[in-house]
Amino acid sequence: MAPWRLPLLVALLWLLASSSSSPSTVAPPQDLQITDPGLLGSLDVEWKPPPHAQTLQECTVKYKLEYHSTGDRDWKVIFTRKLKLRVGFDLSRTAEVRLQTLLKGRCTGDVEVQSDWIYATFQIPPQGKLESEVQNFKCIYHDWEYLKCTWQPGLLTPRGAHYGLYYWYEGLEQTTQCAQYIQEQGLNLGCVLRNLSQAEYRDLHICVNGSAAAAQLRPLYSTLRLHNLAQPSAPEQLQLSLSAAQELRAAWSPPGGRVPPHCLEYEVQVAEDAAAWAFVSTQMETAVTISRANQSHVSCVRVRGRTNIFCADQGFWSEWTQDCFSVPRKEDKQLFILIPVILSLSISLIIFMLIGQCKKRSPAGKPLHTSVGF
Repeated sequence: MAPWRLPLLVALLWLLASSSSSPSTVAPPQDLQITDPGLLGSLDVEWKPPPHAQTLQECTVKYKLEYHSTGDRDWKVIFTRKLKLRVGFDLSRTAEVRLQTLLKGRCTGDVEVQSDWIYATFQIPPQGKLESEVQNFKCIYHDWEYLKCTWQPGLLTPRGAHYGLYYWYEGLEQTTQCAQYIQEQGLNLGCVLRNLSQAEYRDLHICVNGSAAAAQLRPLYSTLRLHNLAQPSAPEQLQLSLSAAQELRAAWSPPGGRVPPHCLEYEVQVAEDAAAWAFVSTQMETAVTISRANQSHVSCVRVRGRTNIFCADQGFWSEWTQDCFSVPRKEDKQLFILIPVILSLSISLIIFMLIGQCKKRSPAGKPLHTSVGF
């Protein structure tokens, strides 16, 4: 055998041996469980590593967790090296979780190896009839300062029912009850929550539960994101002016309160000479120049705001702020010039007529006024 062939053969045998020792499969995690710590939908998901994971040298073991509530089209995904996570679900539906092992490193030739999926579900026992759950539940985060939630009694709610709202978000030690209810005829039909700045951009878990002597009532569970429920106040200090080019310029200020100005966008509409409102623009700037159609006489502008796509997925429009600007017509300007002239001529004519009348009434050759001496 040629001398140069021996090192080549040794290298080839080493490569074959190392490739055969690299794992082509990896076992899934073990003992996947979902437990409820009593936080209104924030559930604990935990598991154990795959068998012999500690023997996988020179490789990183990670996990891919996918979860959602039944009926959701998309799965939320988390990559982690932990063995326990706390994630949010809608407790009115079944929580579904699937998990797999990911292995990558020198032991796999830097190729990611994925295990089979393992699955787990969780559902709280149903309580009461579905028609006893509150209806028309909705919440608005006003000016990023307070959350107002309202609801109506369920269709099968008996008289004398009592409702309570409970909430939790990461940072609270335990579930908390509403401290400011909105009542109608002694029945709690809404709640105002304040001081929620720590809950912004986090899951806010809410439960509206009811109790009645005659029957059990089904609780309503909801997970909210405050920034997606924000409604600012109307824009302030709207001012209209006319440029040298006879264009209408509108400028305004963001509303006060805790609303971040960079999180707002504005819709502008214009109405000219009592015509219908027409869309002008949706913009983040607080000023706009509008061309006047047919040199209109009266131009009205209204502006409203909402949270933009850089700070939220959605939001509620504010009320409108409106102002009007009147531009004199050419004939109005001519009339404005003629009025003082006509008034001056009329006054002069009246004065001359009065002087003439006085001369006719005074005796001939005598002055109109006489002096009296002492």
